[in-house]
Amino acid sequence: MANKVKMGLKNVHYAVVTETPDEAGEIKTTYGPIKAWNGAVNMETSIEGSNEDFYADDSVYFTAPAPINYSGSFESALIPEDILLSVFHQTKDETTGLVVEKNDDVTSYIALMFEIAGDTSKRRYIFYRCMMSRPNVNGATTEDSRTPQTETVEFTASARPDDGLVKAYAEEGSTAFTSFFTTVQVPS
Repeated sequence: MANKVKMGLKNVHYAVVTETPDEAGEIKTTYGPIKAWNGAVNMETSIEGSNEDFYADDSVYFTAPAPINYSGSFESALIPEDILLSVFHQTKDETTGLVVEKNDDVTSYIALMFEIAGDTSKRRYIFYRCMMSRPNVNGATTEDSRTPQTETVEFTASARPDDGLVKAYAEEGSTAFTSFFTTVQVPS
């Protein structure tokens, strides 16, 4: 039975992307180890761009599809230190314990993976190449209730330069679903 609705967000994972040119100058995309990003609260994405219409003979003669890019935001309880170090390339001073952000830190692309449950089964999604914005720092005073503060990063998901992959998902019960968080799943 197919899902009618979706609910819940969990099992967020990421893997750092490496893009290396081969001998012919073609880009080859590979991924580092898949790591958990605990504390998922909310994720929203929207597709960017629109189709371009070409008019001839007093009508739409041809429609050129827009390149597929997504923009989105991911809200989590707290951005893990490992992400600050491995994705945003901040540094940790071993003597003082300071995690330091510098103006010229270069952010790595990541694959962003997550699971959304439906009313009858689950789906696991992947965006193959995401660029994350640096996270904001915010806080609020505690009043009558102790509502946790969250952190949000904005991201853009674009096509891999070698094969154009942008996004995929696997349904519960499929081979890809079972091994989804052990290796970055790509079509054969």
